[in-house]
Amino acid sequence: MQQITRQIMITLQEILGERSVALHEPQFLGNEKIYVEDCIRSTFVSSVGEYVDRFESLICEFTGAKYAVATVNGTSALHISLILSDVQLDDEVLVPSLTFVATANAVKYAGATPHFIESEHETLGVSCSELDLYLEGIAEIKAGVCFNRNTNRVIRAILPVHIFGHPCDINGIKYIAKKYCLNIVEDCAESLGSYYDGIHTGRFGKCGAISFNGNKIITTGGGGAIITDDDDIAKKARHITTTAKLRHPWEYIHDQVGYNYRLPNLNAAVGCAQLERLDGFLKNKRILYDLYDEKFSNIDGVRMICEPKKCTSNYWLQAIMLNRPSLKLRDEILGATNQGGYMTRPIWRPLHKLPMYRNCPRMDLNESNILADSLINLPSSSFLANCAN
Repeated sequence: MQQITRQIMITLQEILGERSVALHEPQFLGNEKIYVEDCIRSTFVSSVGEYVDRFESLICEFTGAKYAVATVNGTSALHISLILSDVQLDDEVLVPSLTFVATANAVKYAGATPHFIESEHETLGVSCSELDLYLEGIAEIKAGVCFNRNTNRVIRAILPVHIFGHPCDINGIKYIAKKYCLNIVEDCAESLGSYYDGIHTGRFGKCGAISFNGNKIITTGGGGAIITDDDDIAKKARHITTTAKLRHPWEYIHDQVGYNYRLPNLNAAVGCAQLERLDGFLKNKRILYDLYDEKFSNIDGVRMICEPKKCTSNYWLQAIMLNRPSLKLRDEILGATNQGGYMTRPIWRPLHKLPMYRNCPRMDLNESNILADSLINLPSSSFLANCAN
């Protein structure tokens, strides 16, 4: 075993003790049970009920967005966000290769093709400087529409992802979107509670998609939400996520293809209780980061991933980066830590390497490959800040 692996194991034992520790666990110590029992008593447990309305209102209050539309999961929120941002059949959408597979899957659900773009070393988000140079070579603007010269398809949108909760270069993305006539849809699945220059993520494009999966900073079991300041998008999102059913006292009238994507009231009840404790979760995440940062700074060869300048990160997942990329060392560390009871994980395999996406258009992705060989997520549950040694 290499010295760096031993040091990491010793450090995790010092911080977390000698016990099994999951990567990220939810915590239910607030009003979850009370609200769920109240929801069950009401018998409104599906997509209509006061907790759905309250949950959406609380999301707006927290993020500053004008509207929130709660959905069954983050992927469905992203799917609808793309549709309502004019992504059409056979369009291309610029997507980081270094993200969770759901980002590209949502593009496919919309009938479009993911066009994979490079990530940046510090923020882990879109590398705007490299993307600008790349698009200068392959993009052509005709009547306010961006075309890919190589495929003759429309490049309709850019889909930045705030990796591990760290905001990406929003100003750079806005510059590229304006220059190349692209719509911005933010994948905020991981970034509830993260801010770029004081503004919550998800509010810089047409809309943003949040996830409340069981491993996120707050959870509804499953669940997601579309946030937007656009009146028309909010109205349409609410309509087509409810099977596009028109209001009528008894008739079943649907005016377009819709989706059964609304969040059940039962899940929203959990979400309301979780949102009440979000500030505490965020505080503990930062305490845990500071503790990890202090301890891992003593290990040569690794560093903690920290929030970018002008940004506030929710520190959803804590991550270390190897100073020298090494798949062999990365896997040795993952093997030793998991065998020792600490659930560590690599970042996702770059999407251009997955069989269903290998033939998608892409720019040079050297940095994405380097990052994939260098990043390791550490146990990140918010309560670990309170029980660490």
